[in-house]
Amino acid sequence: MRLFKSRGRPTLRSVIGRGHLIVALIAVSMASVSLTLLGVLALRVYADHNLHLIARSISYTVEAAVVFNDKVAATEALALIASTEEVADALVLDAQGQVLASWQRPETGLLSELEVHLARTFLEKPIDMPILHQGRGIGSIQLTGHGGSLMRFLLSGLAGIILCTALSALAALYLALRQLRAITAPLRSLADVAHAARSERAFDRRVPPAKIAELDSLGNDFNALLDELESWQTHLQSENETLAHQASHDSLTGLPNRAFFEGRLIRALRSAHKLNERVAVLFLDSDQFKGINDNFGHAAGDAVLVAVATRVRAQLREDDLVARLGGDEFAVLLSPLHKTEDAERIADKIIASMEVPVQLPGNASVLTSLSIGIAVYPDHGVTPGALLNAADAAMYQAKRLSRGGQHTAGAEHPAIHVQTRS
Repeated sequence: MRLFKSRGRPTLRSVIGRGHLIVALIAVSMASVSLTLLGVLALRVYADHNLHLIARSISYTVEAAVVFNDKVAATEALALIASTEEVADALVLDAQGQVLASWQRPETGLLSELEVHLARTFLEKPIDMPILHQGRGIGSIQLTGHGGSLMRFLLSGLAGIILCTALSALAALYLALRQLRAITAPLRSLADVAHAARSERAFDRRVPPAKIAELDSLGNDFNALLDELESWQTHLQSENETLAHQASHDSLTGLPNRAFFEGRLIRALRSAHKLNERVAVLFLDSDQFKGINDNFGHAAGDAVLVAVATRVRAQLREDDLVARLGGDEFAVLLSPLHKTEDAERIADKIIASMEVPVQLPGNASVLTSLSIGIAVYPDHGVTPGALLNAADAAMYQAKRLSRGGQHTAGAEHPAIHVQTRS
């Protein structure tokens, strides 16, 4: 699981961020439009009320001029008031409906035309108010409102909408980023741990706690799954190691078996060939093993084999290897070997270790001995098979000489025989 684009699909971050931004813009736009419409309606009511007040003020001012039919005075009074108010044009009519005075706001360009169109669109029709003198109508006033204030309100509303939209977009992006971090950070951690578990088998990693309950629960369940996988992996590794050990070691003595020994011998000969070193193979065989088995039983024979394995291993150097080849046959690999006498000295120590009786089941004990044949690389063979065969032949020669009580040249003990150069 990765929180990046895959095969053209959008990321969780982009989806949530885009959703936040769209919702914020729609909400701000609807609120701004609604407030603007309410403001326009309120301004329309205010403008109509204001026009009535202006008309009433003009009627009081031009009342005397209308009574005396003084067009100049009526025109001056009308212009004095209308020019300072939100009036587009004004007419003063006498009782017969004839124009006594008129005033019109001068055109100043496109903006002025736009204000007039706004006034005609949003404001009510021109106001018609009678001029009274002593309770009797002597004329009337007709006023048309001007859209200057409405224009300024709409422009300021538009600017407010743009500003609020920009601020809301920034706020939405900020909130979206905070929410995204709270959501995507735990998911990214979970994705990283899952990727490590899948590709690197790193089942020891865990997802950290999350602030969001659902994501924290998901992380806990995933960690529990990792616990089971780690336990399963540990158990499987332990079983594999056990199986590998069983496949390469003898179950009774715990020593490496023939296959393991031959593999190690191959590597030792290859290294000795490169470094021009010598390697010795000792082939060991128990002299009284069959008689012990026949007289004391298989449990006694197993005890003898375990004792031989323990004592032989105790006489070797750290890098040397002893293996059970099968039955009562053992082999020792001495690598590197500085001189043949070192192999003979170790063989003597092994023979000497057999002088202590072996304790058998049932408080009985028995003495056993070994016959040892020694073959040295490259003197007696250059391949594993040739070297093992040479050591085996030397062991049988040592066994024959030991039975005859003869001493072998080059060896201090009749049970040890060094193979002659082939």
